[in-house]
Amino acid sequence: MQKVVIVGATSAIAYEAAQCMAAQGAELFLVGRNPAKLETIAADLKVRGAQRVETFLLDVNEVARHQAMLDAAVAAFGWLDGLLIAHGTLGDQRKCELSVEETLREFQTNALSVIALLTLAANYFEQRGRGCIAVLSSVAGDRGRPSNYVYGAAKGAVSIFLQGLRARLAKHGVAVVTIKPGLVDTPMTAHLRKGLLFSSARRVGRGVYRAMQQGRPVVYLPGYWRLIMLVIRLIPERVFQRLSL
Repeated sequence: MQKVVIVGATSAIAYEAAQCMAAQGAELFLVGRNPAKLETIAADLKVRGAQRVETFLLDVNEVARHQAMLDAAVAAFGWLDGLLIAHGTLGDQRKCELSVEETLREFQTNALSVIALLTLAANYFEQRGRGCIAVLSSVAGDRGRPSNYVYGAAKGAVSIFLQGLRARLAKHGVAVVTIKPGLVDTPMTAHLRKGLLFSSARRVGRGVYRAMQQGRPVVYLPGYWRLIMLVIRLIPERVFQRLSL
């Protein structure tokens, strides 16, 4: 993939994946809402080998501007080979429990904004007849847990949406990749106590790049999370309710 749009390009995982793309001489269209950080990353990726880097300021919750962003990317590069959606927030579960507004805000950012963008991007890639759409979901979407079920529900909605989209676009030569990271040491998880299951953003970012290159349907990163989540999904509901997860 040589012409790739990265939404949420200033996130730690997206930046690591972008470094891998830059090393292969890719043309990158970076989308984010922090202009200073976008420009810093763009300059860095050029040094790392990116053939061309463009930036676009966007708050993903401004759904009405999604089409303009995609149009700008196509206008800049002529066509697109790939799209990586990597934005998201890890909200405060307790605040969500106490506030309808907070719950809906988290769901808007982590689910609805993603689904809105996917709807537009799917039509573009379907018409082109090739390409790869990759989205960072999460292992949290595999089963609702008391500690983060609002975040998990949003990611679960994205994962289910991607299942249907993958089946639709497979007939048109387009790969749809669901990426499910586990615990990752990034600024978003800075407030969490780090344990043995935490992985580095670099390891996960490189895994994202490989997954896009291979077009694999569902990828857990690191891979051991596939087994962990299999076990968690198999726990009977009455037992699961008594666990502190």
